[in-house]
Order: sequence, then structure tokens, then C-alpha cells
Amino acid sequence: MKNIKFLSFLLVLVFLTSCKDQLDVKNPNQPTLNSLNTENGLLAYALGGIYYNGFKNTANADGTQGYFWAGAMGFHSSMGDEIGEEAANWYGNEVGCPDFVTLDNGTKVANPNSPPTQYALIRGTNQKSQGSSNPSFHEWVNMYSLNNACNALLSLVDKTTFASGNSDTKKNTIKAWCYWWKGFAYSRIGSIYYAGLINNDVNASSNVYVSKEAILTEANANFDKAATILAGLAGDGDYQAILTAIIPDFVAKGKGGVFTPAEFIRNINTMKARNILVNTPVASMSAAQWASIATLTAAGIKSTDKVFTGRTNANGDIWDAASGTVVLKTLGTQAGANTYKISERLMQDYKKGDLRQAQNFVKDTSKSSPWIGNGDRGNAFNTRWYTKDGGNGIAGTIVYINKAVPGAAEFYLAGTYEENDLMKAEAKIYTGDIEGGLALIDAVRTSQGAGLAAVAGTKLTLDQAKEELRLERRSGLAFRTLAFYDARRWGVTDKAGPGRSGCVVIDKAGNLNVKATINYNYLDYWDVPDNELSLNPAASGSAPTSNPKQ
Repeated sequence: MKNIKFLSFLLVLVFLTSCKDQLDVKNPNQPTLNSLNTENGLLAYALGGIYYNGFKNTANADGTQGYFWAGAMGFHSSMGDEIGEEAANWYGNEVGCPDFVTLDNGTKVANPNSPPTQYALIRGTNQKSQGSSNPSFHEWVNMYSLNNACNALLSLVDKTTFASGNSDTKKNTIKAWCYWWKGFAYSRIGSIYYAGLINNDVNASSNVYVSKEAILTEANANFDKAATILAGLAGDGDYQAILTAIIPDFVAKGKGGVFTPAEFIRNINTMKARNILVNTPVASMSAAQWASIATLTAAGIKSTDKVFTGRTNANGDIWDAASGTVVLKTLGTQAGANTYKISERLMQDYKKGDLRQAQNFVKDTSKSSPWIGNGDRGNAFNTRWYTKDGGNGIAGTIVYINKAVPGAAEFYLAGTYEENDLMKAEAKIYTGDIEGGLALIDAVRTSQGAGLAAVAGTKLTLDQAKEELRLERRSGLAFRTLAFYDARRWGVTDKAGPGRSGCVVIDKAGNLNVKATINYNYLDYWDVPDNELSLNPAASGSAPTSNPKQ
């Protein structure tokens, strides 16, 4: 992993020199490499190495797309049809452009880009010469940079002298932290790339590529290492002191902050359940897999648990208030006014009367017609909607983001109670307990202040229950990096179809279509980025690095 190895090591060092005031990257009082054998130096590294290398990789930033949670996750959100994009930076307008849209009158509107399919676009741009314009490069480089930071920290922790307290407790807390983030990084790699590399030594160079299934096995192995350590920790003052030091202070509020060991383990169980669910087509799920999801989610995140969160802050240290996340880049005062455009399909997936839609979105009536984008860049991104900064003042209903007040709204980096219980609900529905699953869906809606009538006890059929689940995963988990995973496992984005029918689409003339069909045809798992492969060719015996789908 030669090029990623070099880049991630540089980023660790850069951020290491800038952590005195937590994430104040402009602070001139800089710890040095020689300070890494001290407790303060190691904790600064544990904070900066994770959050900066993983989520603010400056070497690959773009002023339009932003950093990891806005840029790389923007690809997920566009392929999951939560947003559209007109801008061509990083080929963003093409990554989420369907093959064709069939309008209500039968007119077939093809992908206007060249090449005319996402498959060809992803393959054509996957060249080292594209540099950071290669869409498939971003998640790879951030997650391997994050993984390498964890490897470096693990290599240092046992060599560190702790000034006070129980050094074993402090060391084990840091180790659990590292194994969690390694599990997170491998989970993301295995959930989007067809193959990957397992590197568990600092600045290691491996050219043995393994399958996505092996990467996910490694993800779960790291989660298990973290859980084993956590099970032996009491959550005492030394444990709490370490986590307080390595979680950014501006996210340590609301659902964020210091987890108890039990809460931490429940976060792990939810992520392990996710790894099964999102990487298995729903039609292929086995009884054993549903049973595993049921077991993991029963021991997963509770509604009162702390989880991994992010927030903006005034300095924009990791997430800036203008463009730190996907949803921040949908804010505006009129439809189409920001980088990411709210999808009409996302809006139709909020049930009538859902207060979450009323709270967070506005249907633009300031113009006589909907926003119409450049027709040679997309065929499905026209929209009537935009996101309302800070919400519309509906008490008790979730607000997605608040740009005007940095840090006022939190977002989620990993699992949540809502995701956990919707996975639990899905396992119930697909294994015969329809009412049990519907009750969980109702509970999630209530927790977010949706204001919807209960569906449990209304004698829904299996197909109707599945539709309630689909709608709730779309609306209740909006902008949580899960939309493409769901579309993929439900078969919506398959080349062979069926795509999605009964769609709301605004055509290029501004006409409202309500029974359109969209054939997305998106590559399900991306090839290994050529930015890596050209410098680090696959060794003999490696797994295939290219998805055979054509």
C-alpha cells in the first residue's frame, strides 16, 4: 500500500503537531515526535490521528465537494438518491446520474453524459492520472489513513509512560479506541470496494489484495478485539479521563461524549449487524443471518446510549459550518441554490403529515417553476425542494442541521439507536413477527417526533410492512450514509432493474411526473482505485481487484 502508506504517515505527523487545544489546527505550540512516549503526546496523537486523518484529509480536498463527510459521503447520498448534483467536480454529477428515466408519457430520457453509464464512468475515471478527481479514490485514502493512524497508535501505546493512575486501564482504553476505528475503517472499505488490503502494522506495505468478504471479516475481528478489552474495563476515572481527552470537546454533548464500556460494546454490536445487513442482498439473506442480526441488535445501541457523533464548530476544525456534511451542502433559501439538490424521490418517501419533512425541508414557491439544472449533466436532479437551516420551529421534532449556530445540531458517524432498531424490525418482519417489527418502526418515528399514526395493530400484510420499513429507513435514517447500501441490497440500483417505478420526477421542461420509472444501473462495489493499484500492483494469489460486473 505504498502511496497510501506515505500519505497517511504524513498526515499523522502534520496533525500531531497541532493538537494542544484539542483540534485547533492553527495553534503554534506543537508537540513533537519526541513527546509521543508521554501521556499528553500520545493522547494528542489519539485525537488528531483519528479525526484528522480519517475525516479531514487535506491532500484530497475540493472546494466544491468538501472533505470526507461531505465529499466521499456525497457519492453515497447521490447513488442512494437522497441528493442530486449538477457540479462536475470529482465527476459528482455523473456518479449519481441514472442510465435512463422514463417519464409519465413514455418518453425515455437517457443519461446525457459521456460515457453514458455510471459503470463506464467509474471505470474510465479510475486512473492514477486523474489524481483526486477519481471518484473511487476518496473513501479508500481516508479510511486507510485512519487505519494507519490506529496502527501507529497501537505501536506506541505500550511504550508510553503514564504519569498517574492505572496505566493498564489507560492503555487498554486507548487500544479499544484504536480497534473500534480500525473496525470502522475496514467496514467502510469492505462495504464499497470489491477488494482491499489488510494492514495492521504502522506504515506497512502489503500488495496482497483480499476479497471484500475478507475485509469485512477483518472489520469484525477488530470490533471483537475492542469488545473483549472493554468487557474487562470498569469504566472508572482513568477510563473516563482517556476518552474525555481523545473525543473532541465540541462533540461531547447531546448523544456524543464518553461512553460507558457497556455502551461502547453496544455500538460495536450495531456496527456488526450493519456489516451483515448492508452487504447482503435482501433476497439472499439466510435464516442464520437474520438470527445473527436479531442477536446483535438485541445487544445493540439503546435510545439512551452515547454514540459516535460529529458537530461543526466555529473554527471548522473537522466539520465546518458551511459545508462539513452532505446535508449542510443542501441548505439554501431556494431550490437548487446549493451544491447538493434535494431529491424528489427522498421527499416522496416521507409519509403524508410527517413532521420531520415539515421541520427540515421547504417546497420552493418563490418561482413559477421548479429548479431546472443543466440538461447535459443529469436527467433526475431537478427539484422543488431545499433544506431549511435550523428547522421550521416544530417543537419535539428532529432538526437535521443548523448552519447559523455552529455545533447546534449533531450528526452521526456510525450506528444509532434508530438504525439498530430498524435492523431489529427488519429481522422481525422477515422472520414472521410483523407486529413486533411495526412496533419498533412506530417507536423510532415517535423518538424523532414524526407525528405519524401508529402502524402496529393495523393488520398490515407482509408487503405493506416491508414498505413501511423501506419508507422509515429512507426518512428516519436520511443522510446517515446508508441510502446507497439500502438501494443496492434492495436491488434498486441493479443493472438488470427493476430500478424504481412510481417516481416523482421533474422533467427538463419543468413538468411534474408522478409515475416515472428510473433505471439507475450503478456499479454495486467499486474496483480498487488505480491511485493505489498502479503504485502497488497485486501480488500473485491476490483476490480480483476489479468487479466482474459489466
